[in-house]
Amino acid sequence: MQFDRLVNMIGKEKFAELKQKRLIVFGLGGVGSFAAEALVRSGIQTVYVVDYDQVEITNINRQLIALNSTIGEYKVDVFKKRALDINPKLKCVAYKVKADRDTIKEILDQGFDYVLDCVDDLSAKFELAKYCNDNQIDFLAAMGFANKFKPELIKIAKLNQTQVCPLAKALRKKLKLAGYSMNFEVVYSEEKPAVTLEKHVLGSNAYCPSAAGLIMAAHVVNKLIGVV
Repeated sequence: MQFDRLVNMIGKEKFAELKQKRLIVFGLGGVGSFAAEALVRSGIQTVYVVDYDQVEITNINRQLIALNSTIGEYKVDVFKKRALDINPKLKCVAYKVKADRDTIKEILDQGFDYVLDCVDDLSAKFELAKYCNDNQIDFLAAMGFANKFKPELIKIAKLNQTQVCPLAKALRKKLKLAGYSMNFEVVYSEEKPAVTLEKHVLGSNAYCPSAAGLIMAAHVVNKLIGVV
């Protein structure tokens, strides 16, 4: 059977529980595309994805859904087609919307077991953190992985324990000013960002964002099956 190798590790009972979980991934870029696909390949049968963007040629170096053949297509459409090819029994719901206060509430009001934040927009991260805090939803957020070379320096910690990462610092400040908790988990890197040749253009590679996405998926799945 398709998921026998995983069932052999965790047992039929835990796999049956895992299959029933409802998960959602915001953002299908270099981090989110890998995180979302790893959830699908873990047998989870309800995965929602949210992204308003289309595939561009500059995405090909790091995003799982980015190929020359998919340029110009919406990322959520490409992901859904790919995900259903992995598991035809999957319920994959795709939203072509920008994550903001209104869309986040509208989508998350449907109820989820875990929220993965893989967007690169600070305001959207802030709204996701607020909603999940207010509604006591399990939440894991990705911080910044542009201009990084060393995936071995990627870690998981509470937001208030992060260091070095500029995006984590900006999110801490925004949440603190609003009086919100920073006691939730994030995936971040302690590597100091490299200086790019064009200082106003973020650099990226095939291995740091993807490693972060797989670490996110691993952490979420392991928590759901009681490994961590």
